[in-house]
Parts: sequence; C-alpha cells; structure tokens
Amino acid sequence: MRQIFRDHYEAVFGRPWPLWSSGLLVGFLNVLMFAYAKPWSASDGVRNWGDWILGMEADQALSPLLYSTSLTNLGLILGSMGAAFMARQFYLRVPPGPELIKGLIGGTLMGSGASLALSCNIGGFFSATAALSLSGVGMMLGLFAGAFLGSRYLIWEVFRHPQWAAVPPHYWGSDPSPRRSHKPWIGLGLLAVILAAVFAYDRFGFPERGGLLLMGTLLGIVNQRSRLCFVRAFREPFSPNGDTSATRGVILAVLVSLTGFSILKWTALRLEEAFVFPSVWMGSILGGTIFGIGMTLAGGCAAGSLWRAGEGQVKLWLAVVGFALSASLTRRGLELLGLIDRLGDGVFLPDVVGWSGAIGLVLGILALWYVLATWKQARAASRRPKDGTKFPGQRSKVESVVFEACQEPSSRITSR
Repeated sequence: MRQIFRDHYEAVFGRPWPLWSSGLLVGFLNVLMFAYAKPWSASDGVRNWGDWILGMEADQALSPLLYSTSLTNLGLILGSMGAAFMARQFYLRVPPGPELIKGLIGGTLMGSGASLALSCNIGGFFSATAALSLSGVGMMLGLFAGAFLGSRYLIWEVFRHPQWAAVPPHYWGSDPSPRRSHKPWIGLGLLAVILAAVFAYDRFGFPERGGLLLMGTLLGIVNQRSRLCFVRAFREPFSPNGDTSATRGVILAVLVSLTGFSILKWTALRLEEAFVFPSVWMGSILGGTIFGIGMTLAGGCAAGSLWRAGEGQVKLWLAVVGFALSASLTRRGLELLGLIDRLGDGVFLPDVVGWSGAIGLVLGILALWYVLATWKQARAASRRPKDGTKFPGQRSKVESVVFEACQEPSSRITSR
C-alpha cells in the first residue's frame, strides 16, 4: 500500500506533467472561470497591488484580498509554492545582478505594455482571442514582435557582455538529503491553509472570491508541474533549437478556451462584449510589442512571473514589483492625458464576419502558428549535426545558450 502511494505521489509531484495535457487543463480551467465569474486575467490584479503600494485611489480601490483578479493571482503564487514544496523544488534562486536588473526592467515594460493593450498576455491575448475579440489577434502580433526584439537583445548581450552569463546564480534552501526533506509537509500544510481560506471567504459572504482563489491555486499547480510558458511559446519561432512543445500546449489551451467561450457567448449565457477590449489596433499592437520585450527580458509573462515567483525565483519577484508599479503609474498617466479611451476600438469578430467566420478566422490563425512552429522544428532537426552537438557554428551555439538560459531556471537544478 505504501509503495502504491509513493508511485502515485511520484507521478504527480516527482515528474513534470506533459505540456499538451497541461494545455488542456489550463483551457478547461479558463472556461470554468468564465462560466463561474470571469475569464482568466492577471494584469489588473497586479495593477491593484501597485495602486495600494502607491496609495492611489485608496478610498475607492478594493483591497487586494477582495479584488477578484488579485485573489486569482495570489492563488497562482500560493498554488505554485505549494506544488514546489510538494515536489521538493522550492528554494530561493538568486541570479547575478544584471539578471535582477533585467527582471525589474522586464516587469516595468510588461506593466506599461499591459496598460496600453488594456490587459496582459493572459487577458489580452489568451482570453481575448478565445472570446473572439480582434484585440486578441492584435496583441498576438505585438507579442511576436516583442519576443523577436527581446530575443535579438539577449543574443547581442551574450556577444557584448559574456561575463554576465558566466556568473552562476546562488541557491538557498536546497535539500542535502531530499529523501528526508520536510518540504512536502510544508506544501501540504500550505495547500490546506488555502482550502481553509476558500471556505472562510464563503463563510463571510464572499463565495465568488473564494472560488477564484481556488481556481488560481489550481492554475498555479498546473503551471508549476508542467512549466507551461507563454514566453517560450512566442519565443520558440526565433529559437534555433526547434522545440515547439510550449507552443503546442498554448495552442491547445486557446482551442479549448475558444470552444467553451463560444458556447457560453452564443447561447447568451455570457455577454458577447466580455473581454472585447477597445484597443484595436494601436493599443493592442504597441502594448503587445512592449509587453513581449518585457516578458522576454524577465523570463516570465504576467502569469509566468507570478507562479515562478511562488517557487522562489527572486528575479521574478522584482519583475512582479516592476509590473505592479509600472501598470499603476502608466494607467494613471493615460487617464490624466485623456488617452485611455483613444487606444483603439473594441471589435467583436462575429459582428463583422459572423460566428462561423470568426471561429474559422481564429482557427486559421492557430493552424498557421502550429504549421510554422512544426516547420521550424523540422528545419532545426534537419540542420542538427550528426556528431552529437545540437547546433553547428559558433553563433548558433551562442544562440542556444541564450534561449536555454532564459527558459526554465529550475529545470537545471534537481532538488530531489
């Protein structure tokens, strides 16, 4: 009996989850969130934190413990932290100074880009595209442009300042004897506290908030165990290694969300204008580009920065702080200048091309993304040398270091 339990525990917390199955789970949870209250987003919750830090609208803004998206974000962080403890993978990762600076700058850019696009890559691209909003397509284009520019900078940095990448990070809290670690008990206790908080919200008359906290926690667990990453999905077309696993996972998540959102809107169970942001085209493309550069520098998007911060990555702590302060200040600046209502138009695609045309257009874009990613993977495989090395030529080797270095920091360390 004990061995059976250990085998099941190892399957859940001892091995990474497949990205394709995690994409399906994230898509399902997004549909569930829309049916329950609202689709998944992150930026307005992070901006709520910035408003409270800066004291903006203190008399009007909801507390972070009551603001719905803030609770989802807190669940994302705590769920990831609990899963990391359960997997014996929670420990502080402190990169060298230049990486910390990039985290802060990247977060600042993400906050400004999300304010221009009126949401982040989660709400502005993932949920908005599934909601058949043209702003989602616009932000997708901007994210690709930003990921390309950010990737070019990272390659330039390795050539110009190779000493920055030569400094190893510091790790605090790794287990000298993982088999005797108490971390799984800490993780179990943390998840129990979260569940108790969910019931407490219901007990005090805030059942919807409790439900969103729970769903955020589930998203944190799924993301931490699978390492599903939107940054990788947009960066991989420019990577020489040809890995498209994250791209396929994100595409599956969008497909599942698109199916559920379309049913909810077509049957009038949810409003058609939900997550149709008035940011076409200037706000979505410009904001998406700035956001894409920021997430590439930081090594995490809006959600990725949160769940990676939850597993102890200090660089992403600074990214979240920069995101919160920048989003709050940029939003206030846009309001004071009267630009918040001049970022673009809100376009619900079925109003323009009909339901079949809108769904077909989004499916076509996703299919094109998949085909290009698959072609890139096949091309990279055909160029890989037969001597066992991954990439021919000095420049390709440097590129591989760049893309792997900003990929999954915790995958390089085995704490078990």
